[in-house]
Amino acid sequence: MLQPKRVKYRKMHRGRRKGKATSGNTIVFGDFGLQALEAVWLTSRQIEAARRTITHFMRRGGQVWIRIFPHKSVTAKPAETRQGGGKGNIDHWVAVVKPGHILFEVAGIREDAAKEAMRLASHKLPIPTQFVGRPGGGEEVGEKATVAGDVA
Repeated sequence: MLQPKRVKYRKMHRGRRKGKATSGNTIVFGDFGLQALEAVWLTSRQIEAARRTITHFMRRGGQVWIRIFPHKSVTAKPAETRQGGGKGNIDHWVAVVKPGHILFEVAGIREDAAKEAMRLASHKLPIPTQFVGRPGGGEEVGEKATVAGDVA
């Protein structure tokens, strides 16, 4: 599972989940992506489950990019513990996701296969998502780009 190698401060404030994603909201690496429609804390387990679903469906064809990383630590106190005694120990790591953020990107496969892989991955996530393509349209696998003066 994903987690930082080291952090300056282990225990973090909760923060607020408001506003839309201003960065990470466009497809950069691949041809197709999965975009979040709501704000959420995605745990490293949820990210890994979705990633495994995508790679399993693609059967080692194409390439997958994970565009989110769990930088935020979440603490929890043990069960049946009285209040006080300071903040609890780190329980798990989460990625703070805002609406519009691209979660995963894929390239090297057809659009219908990418759409199905992203649909299966979205079932592993606790938020509604949408399938998005690269603006301007990525070329399909196996197609050749024609030059302006080239007649095929």
